[in-house]
Amino acid sequence: MPNLSTLSNHQVRLAARPVGLPTRNDWSFTTEPVAEPAPGGVLIKTLALSLDPAMRGWMNEGKSYIPPVGLGEVMRAGGIGVVLASKNDAFAVGDQVSAGLGVQEYCSIAAGDIKRNGLFKIDTRLGTPNQWLNVLGMPGMTGYFGLMDVGQPQPGETVVVSGAAGAVGQTVGQLARIKGCRAVGIAGGKAKCDYVVQELGFDACVDHKRGALHNDLRAACPDGVDVHFENVGGVVLDTMLGLMNRFSRIIICGLIAEYDATAPYAYTRLRSILVNRIRMQGMIVFDWKDRYGEALHGLAAHLAAGRLKYRESVMVGIDNAPKGLIGLLRGENFGKQLVKLV
Repeated sequence: MPNLSTLSNHQVRLAARPVGLPTRNDWSFTTEPVAEPAPGGVLIKTLALSLDPAMRGWMNEGKSYIPPVGLGEVMRAGGIGVVLASKNDAFAVGDQVSAGLGVQEYCSIAAGDIKRNGLFKIDTRLGTPNQWLNVLGMPGMTGYFGLMDVGQPQPGETVVVSGAAGAVGQTVGQLARIKGCRAVGIAGGKAKCDYVVQELGFDACVDHKRGALHNDLRAACPDGVDVHFENVGGVVLDTMLGLMNRFSRIIICGLIAEYDATAPYAYTRLRSILVNRIRMQGMIVFDWKDRYGEALHGLAAHLAAGRLKYRESVMVGIDNAPKGLIGLLRGENFGKQLVKLV
């Protein structure tokens, strides 16, 4: 174990609550000493961090499913790390772990915060650390429970997922195909659409940047849509509302197009929910925390069998985390957005 007194912890803290798209000035960059963990606690060296659209919502003041990040606090983020020092019998030096580590190089978790931070040992026999932040992590869990539990797809149905080339979307479409459904993606740009069809095996993918979203979706879904997994919101969701079948299901997982908006989007097709008796439900993956093991078993089996493919966008260095998140919110990522620290 290294001499902890010689280590410094570089951190990214929330400095201001952004209006619209965040800028680098909304974060501050600090350094503090690394200390021994308290009795019952562990000290973790961060290996990689997950950047997710939800982080934009955590920067806002106001009521949500979890409290916002406080001004001056380390920016919240999930990550994978290695135990550097431990005063807890459940964790040994060298264990690779997953937890809410925050955007920092080292994270000290007290005994009373281990459950709240979601700290657990990862099994590297099932996947690499990066895969534990992707298809075996929160994106995979979100896609699994959102599609299977909320969407309840049936063989032969048409499933559409927006953000199809992103971390959650890529998993949703492939699971839909495994379930025997027709999978149609929505993505931004020809390269992403080609990847979704040619590499991930979707039946079709519509480029929302072409400017013909409604007509392209209608052509890709001639029998209408039975399940829609929404990651984008705004004009994408409004368009989808006009294509849903009777008694169809919409899963609201994310609304990334609306996170930076200074005014709410004016939806025009909400009447379709009534006319077509559409069931639309929001989902937060934390609601399934007691069943993560179920999803992990299924996802790991599909991954090992080659039925689940994925892609990553990787930034290097803790100081590039804001740049990575801003790019994610702009749709510049291709697959899961990660920050590698070592």
